[in-house]
This record gives sequence, C-alpha cells and structure tokens, in this order.
Amino acid sequence: LPHAPNFTPIGALALFGGAYFSKRTALALPILAMLASDFLIGFYEVKIMLSVYASFMLSSALGFWLRKNQKWPRILGLSFLSAVLFFLVTNFAVWAFSPWYSKTFSGLLQSYLMGLPFFKATLLGNMFFASCFFGAYKLINLLLKKQSEVVLSSK
Repeated sequence: LPHAPNFTPIGALALFGGAYFSKRTALALPILAMLASDFLIGFYEVKIMLSVYASFMLSSALGFWLRKNQKWPRILGLSFLSAVLFFLVTNFAVWAFSPWYSKTFSGLLQSYLMGLPFFKATLLGNMFFASCFFGAYKLINLLLKKQSEVVLSSK
C-alpha cells in the first residue's frame, strides 16, 4: 500500500508482539512481515537490511517491558524509544555499509541529518500504529468483559 517512507506499522507491531505474544513469536513476527515486504518490494544491501531487521527485533524486546504494565505513558514512551533505536541503528548501518557517506565522523553526522525526515515518519508511524494496536486490543477486551458480564447477569 502506498505510504510515506517509514510511516509503517512494523515497529508498533513488534512492540505489540513483545507485549502479548511468546518471545519466539514476538521476535519472529516483524522479521516475517519484513521478509514478505522485501520479497514484494525488493531486497537491498544485506548488511543494511539486517540492521533494519535487528532494529525491529529490538522493538520486540522493548515490548517485553510492557507485559506487566500497559499504561499509555509506557506504551508511548517505548514507541518513541523504538523509533530512536531504529533511527540510530539503521542510519549508522547506512553510513558504515554504503558508499553514500564518507567514513568519517562528519560523514556519520551527515547520515543522521539526512535521516531526520525518515525519523519523523518512523516516530509518527510508531505512535499512530501503537495507539491503534494497543487501543483496539484494550477496547476488544473491554467489550468482551462487558458482554460476559451481561451474559452472566442474565442467568
């Protein structure tokens, strides 16, 4: 589906998976989603691609911290941290493994500066989709709880 670059649900999906799925499933979910996407869109420099995949696995691991406390400040804070880690890891990989930037501190800074528009989209995507995933899950649980209370009270 057409979308702004980096405005995707994958980081939020990884965070959500880390909060609610087994550790194995949580770590595999974003990787499988990315493999499917990359298969359709096209693969690219392996080392950079692996940094993207590793970043999403870090997001899954951040989700483990949500297992016992899914309060909104924590969800949004970890969504923000997930975007920051993705930005730092992937832009470092682009600097290190592509010919686009000189292999100097100045080149690294340039890589991070050029990545800022993508960071904004990553952050907004994480916040939006995390709100959707966690909000929908909480709403469904609330509705199911109310429905079971109605059924129990009618007996």
